[in-house]
Amino acid sequence: MAKPSKIRFILRKKKIKAAFLRPPCQLINQTVSLEKEGCSKCHPVKTTICSGHCITKDPIIKIPFSNVYQHVCSYRNLYYKTFELPDCPSEVDPTVTYPVALSCHCSRCAMDTSDCTFKSLQPNFCMNDIPFYK
Repeated sequence: MAKPSKIRFILRKKKIKAAFLRPPCQLINQTVSLEKEGCSKCHPVKTTICSGHCITKDPIIKIPFSNVYQHVCSYRNLYYKTFELPDCPSEVDPTVTYPVALSCHCSRCAMDTSDCTFKSLQPNFCMNDIPFYK
């Protein structure tokens, strides 16, 4: 029978190997839903977004009040594209903008361009599809 320290090493090695099997942080094609308050429908558009795995370290020793930053897959370069939503009432400006990723990297989460939550909404989520929101 293997020693406990050897078993821990083997398990840790398997976890590390599993992390490298996940897709790396990269550009992917994705359909996203565009919507605007006052407009009745969402409109799907194809764009590029950043998605994938970033290597992250979790410190073994936790020091109170120390900052630990988790790296996430986010935009390195992007531009914004403009789209005019159909089916908007005349009093609502139908113009919306959405990001188009040009390149990605692993970095600290930038709340202004990324969803940094544990379980985020899917890119094609539409508030207008929720009955109580209409």
